[in-house]
Amino acid sequence: MDKRRFMVLALAAVAAAFVGLQPAQAAKEIALSDGQVAAIRKLNDYINAVKYMRGDFSQISPSGKLARGVFFISKPGKMRFEYAPPVPLMIVSDGKWVMIKNKNKENGDAGPLSKTPLRIVLAEKVDLLKDAKITGFEEGDGVVSVTMEDKAEGSIGGQLVLTFDPARDALQQWVVIDGKGRRTTVTLENVVVGEKPDPKLFVVKFRPANQGNENN
Repeated sequence: MDKRRFMVLALAAVAAAFVGLQPAQAAKEIALSDGQVAAIRKLNDYINAVKYMRGDFSQISPSGKLARGVFFISKPGKMRFEYAPPVPLMIVSDGKWVMIKNKNKENGDAGPLSKTPLRIVLAEKVDLLKDAKITGFEEGDGVVSVTMEDKAEGSIGGQLVLTFDPARDALQQWVVIDGKGRRTTVTLENVVVGEKPDPKLFVVKFRPANQGNENN
């Protein structure tokens, strides 16, 4: 796998790959029952209530490879996913740009957060029923999975699946599905909510090898 391909798939794990992927074909919006709307509103309330979050994550790539690491979220817009060795990557959003950095090298890649599906999760306030097109809903084993597409103009596309446990009031997992149908699954573990992370975690200095245009 070449470097660029690897970097794109790594970013897809947490921010839906802004580099080099084709936009997904638009999926059909589904009709929602009253119960489904209520479940989505509860998920929506949880997303809006959480400002700070940290924990561990495990990632399964489209090829089935497993990677692990730690993550930090500070809304609006900031996140850091740092992979455990031997993966040398960290992915940082400073609120405007999402940046991929190889810790062993000076250069990296960057693109606008506004064009990734996780813009929705990192927004200060979101209305999923308004801001996203709901294309799938599943409920079972005590969890709810909602598949959505960002309605924002200029979004790269792709789908985001959020898995939520209503009884525990906890986001368990998300899946990013890119324009070619490849799925990257990120499961959150040992989550701590409410502790403000060090702002320095969301700052990374590197020479950009590639930086997307926020207006394109």
